[in-house]
Amino acid sequence: MKLNLKNPIVFFDLETTGINIAADRIVEISYLKVHPNGDEESKTIKVNPTIPIPEKTTAIHGISDEDVKDSPTFQELARSLANDFEGCDFAGYNSNKFDIPLLVEEFLRAEVDIDLKKRKFVDVQVIFLKKEPRTLSAAYKFYCDKNLDNAHSAEADTYATYEVLQSQLDKYTDLENNIDQLSEFSSHNKTADFAGRIIYDDKDREIFNFGKYKGKLVETVLEKDPGYYGWMMNGDFPLYTKKVLTNIKLRKAFPK
Repeated sequence: MKLNLKNPIVFFDLETTGINIAADRIVEISYLKVHPNGDEESKTIKVNPTIPIPEKTTAIHGISDEDVKDSPTFQELARSLANDFEGCDFAGYNSNKFDIPLLVEEFLRAEVDIDLKKRKFVDVQVIFLKKEPRTLSAAYKFYCDKNLDNAHSAEADTYATYEVLQSQLDKYTDLENNIDQLSEFSSHNKTADFAGRIIYDDKDREIFNFGKYKGKLVETVLEKDPGYYGWMMNGDFPLYTKKVLTNIKLRKAFPK
């Protein structure tokens, strides 16, 4: 089924140095930009992460330090990527929990302003897990009746994700062919940050989603335990989570 789009949508996949959103880096990004008229354009770019790629990670995606030593850094790519992503919604596989948060971290480190909070995100994995709990390879076989060759290749995973979403729309008549609705269905929680450390409650108030203050209002915690802010700011938390936390603190200190 052809996607019903109001905006261009970018299907993308990242290969990285590891799975720590705050500390790891992108070594390859592949994306397929689909326009409302159905036109498609794709790019796959190797990225020098500026840190070593662990051997155990290379064993998974096949990208070594030698492969990316002459590639551009994300800092060098960030502005052109931001321009390419302007006005686009996003889709991926496990993208809401990993790819989107890590991508945001890279843009923040590069000091390139791109406000993804204004965009819609469709996570094909969430739809899949809600409908048919499996892996991407199994999803591709189940929905498209094809074997996913070169799994963990960013380009292969990107195209497979695109095809799976189209087949999901064909299979599930209750899924609306609308990116706003697919984005909402893809979300487990309404997050204030991208890593899901801070989420919104049913009254649209920010609450912590981890640790000893899980379920507690962020504003209340910062007021009663001001040292918690410093602990998080000095801790191994994503830059965007720290940015959201700081905005909440400043909003409370300087109400409009």
